[in-house]
Amino acid sequence: MKIISLNEQYPQDWIRVITHIANLFFENSKVAKKEKEVDLDVRFTYETDADFTVRTTCELKDVASQAVFYTNHTQAYEEEGTEREQNIRLKRGVSYVLLEALEQLTDMHQKWGILTGIRPTKLYHKFRKAGMDKNEIREKLISEFRLSNEKIDLLEKIVDVQLKTIPDLDTIGNEVSIYIGIPFCPTKCAYCTFPAYAIQSNRKQGRVNTFLDGLHIELERMGQWLTERNMRITSVYWGGGTPTSIEADEMDELYDTMYKNFPHPETIREVTVEAGRPDTITSEKLAVLRKWGIDRISVNPQSYTDETLKAIGRHHTVQETIDKFWLARKEGMNNINMDLIIGLPNEGIPEFEHSLAESAKMLPESLTVHTLSFKRASEMTHNRDKYQVADRYTAEKMMQRAHEWTAEQGYTPYYLYRQKNILGNLENVGYSKPGEESIYNIVIMEEVQTIIGLGCGASSKFVDAKTGRITQHHNPKEPAAYILTYEEAIEKKIEILNEMYPSTENRE
Repeated sequence: MKIISLNEQYPQDWIRVITHIANLFFENSKVAKKEKEVDLDVRFTYETDADFTVRTTCELKDVASQAVFYTNHTQAYEEEGTEREQNIRLKRGVSYVLLEALEQLTDMHQKWGILTGIRPTKLYHKFRKAGMDKNEIREKLISEFRLSNEKIDLLEKIVDVQLKTIPDLDTIGNEVSIYIGIPFCPTKCAYCTFPAYAIQSNRKQGRVNTFLDGLHIELERMGQWLTERNMRITSVYWGGGTPTSIEADEMDELYDTMYKNFPHPETIREVTVEAGRPDTITSEKLAVLRKWGIDRISVNPQSYTDETLKAIGRHHTVQETIDKFWLARKEGMNNINMDLIIGLPNEGIPEFEHSLAESAKMLPESLTVHTLSFKRASEMTHNRDKYQVADRYTAEKMMQRAHEWTAEQGYTPYYLYRQKNILGNLENVGYSKPGEESIYNIVIMEEVQTIIGLGCGASSKFVDAKTGRITQHHNPKEPAAYILTYEEAIEKKIEILNEMYPSTENRE
């Protein structure tokens, strides 16, 4: 952690940006008033000329060593821009010179440059839709955001695959996708902040049945609205929690309600069910999936080291993951995703190589490689000293190995996102065999269409197809709160949808 002094008072949004950049180098950095004892003293100057050129300088002094680092940046723009755009340009310039000064101080290079948002590919698509070619986009990402060529290469590959997977990506906003949250798991993983409540204790308290009753009503009411508007559904994603933690007959009843009430079910391009916890997968549940024509699931190992699974609170073994993968394959699951996490406690390059070697024996249709993120509400974050995780250098080597291994096995990257407090300032990347990409993962990350969230902890993102403006609504995370308020949540979502889609005209 570093305490940073600035040469003047800045608005809170500037302070957040400066803190984000500092945290890329020093965790939990803070901006302090001048009179406090500080580690770094930073002075910025910035101006915008009449020709819309932004000039920014940074003088960074390491108080302990008295070393001073001076950086500057000049960026020309074609037009003046709105007041908001001008403010963004100035903050971007400040981020640029501060990042460069901190790189000089630490000799640490940030391959993602000043980007701290979670959707770099969305930025790439924005420039693409503005008519810029690949060379122009590359130049812009380097000159304004300090991205490395390595990361730009990755973004280019992903965008190319996305446009091949969803040729109508730029107009898919005329349809919607659905997210359905089942908030139960056998146990909660140490790194997790998703709605994940122990199913056995909640079943004893009667919350599983009452939750499912509310979810059936949500499915019916939302299906009714979609039918009235003759809306097309692109994809449906059953997440959580772990949707396969409920019983087979409960799953069957939910899918029955969905298909009876959702319009044009025959045109839904993809239905995914998270079966991420192998200890929830049974032949009976797989038979239900097969009955409804659902064959895209996740069977998530996270790691192929038993000691790691115990450390993070996953009460299943490596062998159980392997057995359930082959059971799912035998039962007709033809599009299986598996997740691995880089940087789990006590894991380094040898353990990750072992996980890749085990993955090679199964070769699922897609492999999602996550980098451990210290999420604010997770048990791992609250007790960080208890968990020994990989350092930045090791995490980078593991991610590089993931890029190499997936290419060797015929996978291509198709979606990417980043998170705050992610280990090594890295990324999460979804890889797939050609033609096996998840449509839902693409549309939710690129925010190109409305995602209607049903169930516990489900977030709805209402995307205005004309302006791109996003309105959000969050269902309660806790089953008890959902049971009490799901009817209000239904009405609120319909109210927002009616504002966005006021016409009842036929949508053929």
